[in-house]
Amino acid sequence: MTNLDSAIGDATAIVSVTPVVLAAPERGDDLRVRVSAPVTGGALPVVVFSHGFGGSLDKYAPLADFWAAHGFVVLQPTHLDSRTLAVTPDDPRYANIWRIRIDDLTRVIDDLDTLVAAVPGLAGRVDVERIAVAGHSWGAQTASTLLGAGVLDAAGTSGEDFADKRVTAGVLLSLTGTGESLSPFAAENFSFMHPDFSDLTTPALIVTGDNDQSQLSTRGPDWFTDAYFMSPGAQHLLTLFGGEHSLGGIVGYNHTETTDENPERVALIQRVTTAYLRTALAVDAGSFAAASTAAAQDADTVGRIDSK
Repeated sequence: MTNLDSAIGDATAIVSVTPVVLAAPERGDDLRVRVSAPVTGGALPVVVFSHGFGGSLDKYAPLADFWAAHGFVVLQPTHLDSRTLAVTPDDPRYANIWRIRIDDLTRVIDDLDTLVAAVPGLAGRVDVERIAVAGHSWGAQTASTLLGAGVLDAAGTSGEDFADKRVTAGVLLSLTGTGESLSPFAAENFSFMHPDFSDLTTPALIVTGDNDQSQLSTRGPDWFTDAYFMSPGAQHLLTLFGGEHSLGGIVGYNHTETTDENPERVALIQRVTTAYLRTALAVDAGSFAAASTAAAQDADTVGRIDSK
C-alpha cells in the first residue's frame, strides 16, 4: 500500500468522545453520537456516517478511526434499529425507522456545533462548510437520500425530496440496488428499499464486493452497482474482488458478522475512500487521481476503480 499511502498523507493521533447526546423527544430516544477527530490540524472537513442494520456508534472503527487519523471529523449516530436499543417490530416507530434514520443524519448536521463543542480542543478547528455523508448497507441507502436519491412508493412514485445542500460528497458502501429486484421477503418487509437514483446528483463513490450475494435481491452482486450506473452523481466505483457484504471487515476489528475477513481488502477501502474524501472535500485536488493510479498498479489482485 506504499503508493496508496503517499496519496493520502501521514496519519495522526485521534480522540473520540462517546456518547454525545442530542435531545430528540419526538424520536422516543435521544440521539447518541460518537465524535472522532484528529488531535491536531484545522479547517477539518466532516463525515457523517450511517451504520448498517443493527449497528451502533461503536461499529465501523476501521473506517472511522482511519478517516479521523487522516484529517476528518467523523460523526456516528446510533439509529433506532440498533441492537443496543430496545425497538422491536411491535414498536409503533418501527415501520418508520427508515425515515427516522434520515432525520438522524440531518439532526447531526443541524447540531454540528454541539457535537464539536463536546470534544476538548476541537472548537474552531472544523470547517462546517465541507460535509460528506457515508454509510454501509442500510446506512448507505440512508446516506444516499441526502445526496438526492429518492424513495419510491408502491405505485413507483417518488415522495419527499431528502437532498441536503449542505452535503457535497458521499461514500456509499454495499448500497442496495433498485426495488424491482427485491426478493419476495424483502418486498413484503422492506418496502422502503425502493430507491430512485436518477436525482442522486451529489458526487459519490460507490464501494461494492463482487461476491456480495444478498438474500434481499433476486439478482447477483451486480445489484449493488445500480447507483453507479443509474445516478449522475456517482462517478466512481470501487469493486473489491471476492468481497462480500462486510467488504473484508469494515464493520469492526475481528467482527463476527464478517464472512470474508481480509485485511488487504479493508486497507484498500480505507485508502481509496480517504483519497476520495480528500479530493471531494477540497483538501487535496490530486489525492483521488493519485490513489486511482496507485490502485491500478499495486492493488489489481484486491480490487479496481472504475470511473465514468
